[in-house]
Amino acid sequence: MTVRETILATAKKTILSESESVANLINFIDDDFAKSVELIYNCKGRLIVTGIGKSAIIATKMVATFNSTGTPSMFLHAAEAIHGDLGMVQPGDVIICISKSGNSPEIKVLVPLLKRFGNTLIGMTANKDSFLGKESDCVLNAHVDRESCPNNLAPTNSTTAQLVLGDALAVCLMEIRNFGSEDFAKYHPGGALGKKLLLRVVDMLDQTHRPQVTPDSDIRHIIMEISEKRLGVTAVVENNHVVGIITDGDIRRMLEKRDSFGDLTAKDIMTKNPKTVQLSDMVVDAFNTMENYSITQMIVTDNNQYKGVLHIHDILKEGII
Repeated sequence: MTVRETILATAKKTILSESESVANLINFIDDDFAKSVELIYNCKGRLIVTGIGKSAIIATKMVATFNSTGTPSMFLHAAEAIHGDLGMVQPGDVIICISKSGNSPEIKVLVPLLKRFGNTLIGMTANKDSFLGKESDCVLNAHVDRESCPNNLAPTNSTTAQLVLGDALAVCLMEIRNFGSEDFAKYHPGGALGKKLLLRVVDMLDQTHRPQVTPDSDIRHIIMEISEKRLGVTAVVENNHVVGIITDGDIRRMLEKRDSFGDLTAKDIMTKNPKTVQLSDMVVDAFNTMENYSITQMIVTDNNQYKGVLHIHDILKEGII
């Protein structure tokens, strides 16, 4: 085999090995797992996740996932815990301790201290007969047959298994809490996802520059209004009710069909019953409507009163899509 062929073969072998280890975790989902979910759900304090080495890195990811899905969590490094950080553990906290072997020196020092505090301890280990396994109130079995490492030493399959078990806990807790997309958005307000779930039309509509003409406005007024407001469109408004819409495309098509247009008014050119969106509607829903009807602007109303025009370019600038 060439070097490149060897690389590709090794990559595929690693992925297959880890996927098999993950799939095998199904056999270890037992009453202890269910009890662990219930203990975390009923916890009056916070969820503390601790570990050492690569397991500590997995613990930090688990904490991030728990926090973003409605389970208040904190990371406690097992080595730092015995040098002062143990003070973050409070009565009522539930602790998940992660260790592949369950017998590392730091774990053997930390676990008795945690037990002395009276906190509930959930052990996540590949060895249920280890010190951690025997001392835990519940054990999450993260057993793997071997690592993908050629020497069966570097944590690969084992850390992936820990990660997946953590995700399984988080998803189960989301289900129990009926944690929906709006809840998720509360914890992710700053990014594209948060905007997609939270941003409403009223939050981004410029109501100070509302292109509008009356049904009797002449063609010159219509063109000036569209040009001045720079939205490529104007609403046709009567008594603050939208009766139609005129786009710059409508103007071009009208010019192509007629030799004389000085006598035309807005009501002769406008499209009646334009697509509208409410101020309180989600921006992402407005975008979907624009895509479905192949349009780039939508009239915005509130209680049938004209409020402005939402342009697809403004939505794209927000990075929602």
